[in-house]
Amino acid sequence: MVLCKRMGGVVGRIAISAILASTALVAVAGQAEARKRQRGGGYSPPYASIVVDVKSGKVLQAINPDALRHPASVTKVMTLYMLFEQMERGRFALDSELRMTARCAAMAPSKIGLRSGETIAVEDAIKAVVTKSANDVACAIGENIAGSEAAFGEMMTAKARAIGMTRSNFENASGLPNPNQLTTARDLATLGRVIQDRFPRQYAFFGTRAFHYDGVVYRNHNKLLGRVEGVDGIKTGYTRASGFNLLTSARADGRHIITVVLGGRSGRIRDAQVAALVGEHLPRAYAGARQTPRAVEVAQADEDSAAVVRRVAPTPPVALAAVQPPARPKPAVVTE
Repeated sequence: MVLCKRMGGVVGRIAISAILASTALVAVAGQAEARKRQRGGGYSPPYASIVVDVKSGKVLQAINPDALRHPASVTKVMTLYMLFEQMERGRFALDSELRMTARCAAMAPSKIGLRSGETIAVEDAIKAVVTKSANDVACAIGENIAGSEAAFGEMMTAKARAIGMTRSNFENASGLPNPNQLTTARDLATLGRVIQDRFPRQYAFFGTRAFHYDGVVYRNHNKLLGRVEGVDGIKTGYTRASGFNLLTSARADGRHIITVVLGGRSGRIRDAQVAALVGEHLPRAYAGARQTPRAVEVAQADEDSAAVVRRVAPTPPVALAAVQPPARPKPAVVTE
């Protein structure tokens, strides 16, 4: 009997020790998995990249440049392009007020939290989109221009065709997940170049490092600003389906390149990839007089945002059905 009790005690201690060891292993494995996720391990969104020499027009680097990808919040560059055009027409000024609807106020983060019926000045709206990547404000821009975000998406797609973005399709103003919100690295490089050609003064907003609004400071998600020599903009983006995206512009010593990375496995990895591409290719870019024509698109006085008086390198529209990837489940929304 005593022996059984002793054996029982020994077995109990062994069992307890085994449980404790197992718990420790699980904890260690969990920590390792957390570190792995922080490094981007286990998450491999589809990748694409391109580096374009603006002055010569040459492609200096490209991986999957024409493969369809989700732009995520890089969409907002096109949203602001549309707003800048409306400002050029005189429809809006920097002190004009944009009204927030209940639909826009309910957008998923990232946002600044305006309520339905509140207004925001155009200048503040631009800075909120550039720095905080505010989805509620992007939605409000679309609705105030087109009446609805769906109509605004059609206007954005028509504008994309007009400026040479042959494979892009837009469904919303923010870049929140939509299986039909599609672009390519090459198309985004085109957008990055054209928006600077068309709106050089307004483009300076993309270099905003911090935005103070209603007692809160919103810092730009583009962490390469001020850290990588020559980088002057322009926009980050992230959803689970897209991976970590960045469209950026860099200038130094008379050289100018546009760099796009889509599908980074983490923000840190994406930033390192873009910094490496800029560091490698900016010194190799052409430093002489610009050889490529500047994009010229004169806004008409009417309300047809898709109308174009003159444009560089016109391209025929591409049927979306021919370029869409297979249908996929709606991706999770993740704050940038």
